[in-house]
Amino acid sequence: MTSTHGLEAAGLTKRYGDKTVVDDLTFTVRPGTVTGFLGPNGAGKSTTLRMLLGLDAPTRGRATVAGRSYAAHPAPLTQVGALLEARSVHPGRTAQDHLLALAHTHGIPRRRVTHVLELAGLTAVARQRVKGFSLGMGQRLGIAAALLGDPATLILDEPVNGLDPEGVLWIRNLLTSLAAEGRTVFISSHLMSETALTADHLIIIGRGRLLADTTVADFVRGAARTAAVKVVTPQPERLRALLAAPDVRITADPADTLEVHGTDSAHIGRIAAENAIPLTELTPQAASLEQAFMDLTRDTVEYQARPAHEGATA
Repeated sequence: MTSTHGLEAAGLTKRYGDKTVVDDLTFTVRPGTVTGFLGPNGAGKSTTLRMLLGLDAPTRGRATVAGRSYAAHPAPLTQVGALLEARSVHPGRTAQDHLLALAHTHGIPRRRVTHVLELAGLTAVARQRVKGFSLGMGQRLGIAAALLGDPATLILDEPVNGLDPEGVLWIRNLLTSLAAEGRTVFISSHLMSETALTADHLIIIGRGRLLADTTVADFVRGAARTAAVKVVTPQPERLRALLAAPDVRITADPADTLEVHGTDSAHIGRIAAENAIPLTELTPQAASLEQAFMDLTRDTVEYQARPAHEGATA
């Protein structure tokens, strides 16, 4: 099954009292791609997903799935498969009975239950009670439930949570293949490395506002212009003073190592040579999705940890 509309948020806003959790958020998640939904803790990702699925009503704006609100779909499981909380299953039910109960509400045939159990690698434990499932097995059951209606759109929150390496590879290949079929795949994740391997497109928010709507390749390419250079020298403080400039950011850890942002290795090497400062290492650091994300969201993080050495007393 393919999707022609995807997901849309238009001016989506959610307030709780005087606190604005999602602020005028507008984006489109298109069919045929895996789109990663990223943001620091407290950015409003969970609230946005809940509004897309009709679990929270927006204060203003609208959220649509395949051209209409989630509640307006007569058989939503056949349009949208969602995983927000994998453990929201009656612990006394077996995996098979849990899926059968969902299937009965939408007239989904029993053979589809058998198919998604096999797809999720749960056939051998289909008649076991869910209360005995590991975190990874529960995650597989949640994904099986999301796939039950053969939906055109998938919304998955932390889909690799609790999965072992084989499970991570399985879900990565599954999501890629579903997008290749023309489905809309929207995944929220904290794992930057996994997102880089799976997603084609990124929606990034901070403090409820849109920060980026771009491809992974373009996002990382933009970060490459500000990637760090690792410098190891026995005279770090002297070199640091010579490199100081409004657009240059330098951190030191350990004492003989500088991480320099805002200039390139050629400039650093030239300054060191002109001032007879020996260098034992001068290495440009490859740009990564994780570093690009950290740079973009630095000013929107709700809780920032202070380095351990700051404020320490002897």
